[in-house]
Amino acid sequence: MPDTPHANAALFAACDQALSPRWTAWQPTGRKAFSLDDIDPAAKPWSQGSKAQDKAAVEALAEELDALQNLFYADRRYKLLVVLQGTDTSGKDGTIRGVFGRMSALGVHAVGWKAPTEAELARDYLWRIHQQVPQAGDITVFNRSHYEDVLVPVANGWITPAQHQQRLAHINDFERMLSETGTVVLKFLLHISFDEQRQRLQERLDDPAKHWKFSMGDIEVRKQWGAYRKAYNALLNATHTPWAPWTIVPADSKTHRNLMIASILRAVLQKLDLRTPTGDPALGHFTVA
Repeated sequence: MPDTPHANAALFAACDQALSPRWTAWQPTGRKAFSLDDIDPAAKPWSQGSKAQDKAAVEALAEELDALQNLFYADRRYKLLVVLQGTDTSGKDGTIRGVFGRMSALGVHAVGWKAPTEAELARDYLWRIHQQVPQAGDITVFNRSHYEDVLVPVANGWITPAQHQQRLAHINDFERMLSETGTVVLKFLLHISFDEQRQRLQERLDDPAKHWKFSMGDIEVRKQWGAYRKAYNALLNATHTPWAPWTIVPADSKTHRNLMIASILRAVLQKLDLRTPTGDPALGHFTVA
């Protein structure tokens, strides 16, 4: 891929033609004031019909993605960063298992982001992020991401409006730099409803085997639903770019969530024109004794 953000833009435009209008309908494209309130979290635009059909489609896609990832790793001309962002219980872990679980650990890495450490706080907020971006041939999946730095501080009023706008500009520049140096950046916002989150949190309380996943901090953040929704709307409007687009994934249905993300990921990988490197010609006449 040429070292220019326009290469990513052309890639996504080509994928858009293949998926259109199914993909752009779930992006903040062309909307002066995009709001998540306009997107139904229970929608199933990629559904094959029944839940059983959707599950079968996800399984088939997982097999295809495994083969594509092997070729991606062998090709080594590209790097892929997949950002999974969403509220508590939106399904980031489940997406990693369902969509990326068949792929080889050799070239696929998941990074879960927690609150920054003291050493990380002593540096700029993107310092820790930059250390984890993919190298050539790798697919890196961010479970949460640098977007936490324009969510948590904004919802809690820890930074000023000017600092908020500055950070949004920083992130666009950061992702442009990644794009200009050969990284394909795909960003998915896992969109669930307030009631669906309540049900999933309650399931964690009702099942002792899931108590480890529950935190009272989740309840405190839930009380700030409106503030976080406002912060999400702001970042989606500001950071949906031709070189690093956002896709809003209706995620009340876990199966549909995986189906939609896997379908888009397959389309992107297929459009990369992946190929196996040419081997040593001498190996064609070599016989193992």
